[in-house]
Amino acid sequence: MMTIPRHVAVKLQDWVEDVEDRGLEEVRKIPGYHDEPLTGVLRGLRSIRLSKSYRAYYRIVRDAVEFVRVERIDKHVY
Repeated sequence: MMTIPRHVAVKLQDWVEDVEDRGLEEVRKIPGYHDEPLTGVLRGLRSIRLSKSYRAYYRIVRDAVEFVRVERIDKHVY
């Protein structure tokens, strides 16, 4: 199990709260998150920037209710 730095966990919590308060479509417009759809092997996921090094990858799940499921958080390789 990977441990992430506290500032990364705080940024993820801020994103979650933003999504709860404003809605996902509005939060995607915030430039600091760099929200983008992924291609290739990660097609179907979207990523957000939590720091220069860390990304969170999420998927929109549509069932009876639409919700966002964070699939993973990892250190981005440049």
